[in-house]
Amino acid sequence: MFSHVMVGSNDIERSKRFYDAVLAALGAGEPLRNEASTGHNRLFYRHEGSTFCVSEPINGEAATFANGGTIGFKCISPEQVREFHDAAVAHGGTSIENPPGLREGKMGAMYLAYVRDPDGNKLCALHRPKV
Repeated sequence: MFSHVMVGSNDIERSKRFYDAVLAALGAGEPLRNEASTGHNRLFYRHEGSTFCVSEPINGEAATFANGGTIGFKCISPEQVREFHDAAVAHGGTSIENPPGLREGKMGAMYLAYVRDPDGNKLCALHRPKV
């Protein structure tokens, strides 16, 4: 359904350090760097047919996060959820909500971890065990 997801950043180099570490936990490599004709810088992380982008805002105003918005990253194991979370916290992110772990609910069992990146974007690492 999605071709890509893009978040804004007020410090592209800080975001690169953060996302290099966090997305490496999922198997993504170095991003493609791009300078748009407008002069703003962007990072494109590609992995398994998906693209996650970080961009300085094209309009020159400050990047802000979406209130109520969350970007979810699929993980292959509970250990990968923890690795994602720990890499985020070690590289300037903030752990939010409950500690990483198993959650039971109407949608079934899920291993989850929630963090905010250095610009405040809410990220979720999620693993759904096979039943």
